[in-house]
Parts: sequence; structure tokens; C-alpha cells
Amino acid sequence: MTTYSVSRATEDIGMGEVEAMPLMGVELPSRFENFQPSRESGLDNETMAEHGFPGSDAERFRTMGRIGGFMREFVSVVPSFGTDGVDFMAATVAHLFDTPESVHEWMHDVFLKDFETNVGADIGNNQRLLGSERLEPSGFYDEAVALKALHEDNGRLISVTIVDFRVGRVLGVAFVGTLGDHVRIEEATELGVALEQRIVSVALG
Repeated sequence: MTTYSVSRATEDIGMGEVEAMPLMGVELPSRFENFQPSRESGLDNETMAEHGFPGSDAERFRTMGRIGGFMREFVSVVPSFGTDGVDFMAATVAHLFDTPESVHEWMHDVFLKDFETNVGADIGNNQRLLGSERLEPSGFYDEAVALKALHEDNGRLISVTIVDFRVGRVLGVAFVGTLGDHVRIEEATELGVALEQRIVSVALG
């Protein structure tokens, strides 16, 4: 299947389909077999702004073509929290936009740019963004970008490796949270590829 045909498959989908796209527990890659559901929720533009970086604006998100999204998050049940290098969280998100071009603009002008602009900033809940490092994901149908964000969370270091990729009007996001300063591009990519397959399956009906 070509990138064009995959993109065409997303032309007529709505939020009902988007809510079915984030991975369920049985669909997670085997490396996350010990992870259990933590939370799932709809993500309208107001919610995105409320939980985004300081100064985030729902109207800005609407203007950029974002319609809405849905997230499913899982956490590790292995009793090793506090151990450096442990992956403790994995999540996938699907966002719906007006056009594929809006997805591209979001990936670069919101996702990458906002992380890089806010390095050093307090981001709420006793967290501070210490660093943002761009990464190079591979293996996706269409455009993909990634980064590792390093946070200080109540005195602990936490890394979150995030992959954003485009499937027509849908932005897929996969991320892995790790204790300490670590990159998890392989793990986040594996999660993202599984999400991409799910998005395509739902879009094709």
C-alpha cells in the first residue's frame, strides 16, 4: 500500500474512528507485556492546552487544524520503580487534523519547536524540562520525527522518548517513559509502528 492510498483512507474518518486507534493492552509489543492500563482519555484542544507547556493556547491549536485526539497509557507493574534505566510508562495517542499538511506543521511547529523552546522551563507539577534532543526514527510509511525529553520530576530524572508520525490526517504519537537519562528510540519506534498499523487498519474499516 502506498503512502498516497493510506492518506486517502483517512479523508473521511471522524473522532469515532480516532478513539479506536490508540493501542489496547493486547496490542502492545511483547517488551511491554508487564504493563497494565493506567488511563485513557479524550484530548480536545482545551485539554491539550491545559496540560501543555506554559502559554499553550487552545485557539492556536484549532487554528493549526487540530480537531481532537484520544490517548491510552500503560504503566509497568514490575516492582522496580526507582531503579535507573527502568521503563515505567508507555502510551499511544491519535490526533485528527483538518489536512495532512496540518499534521506536518504540527510536528515541526508545535511538537519539536515547543519542546526546544521550553528547555529550562518549569512545566508544572514540580517538573522542569532539562533538555530536548532530536532523534531520527525510521520504518514508517510517511514522515516521522522524534525526540528525547529529559525532565526533573520532584528531584528525580525522567526521560521520555517520543515519536510523532503522519498517516494522512492522523498524527500518531508513541512515547516511553524511563527513569534516568536514557534514550528509548528503538522501543518508542516499535510502539509507533504497532500504532501505525492500527491506525491504517481502522482507517480502512
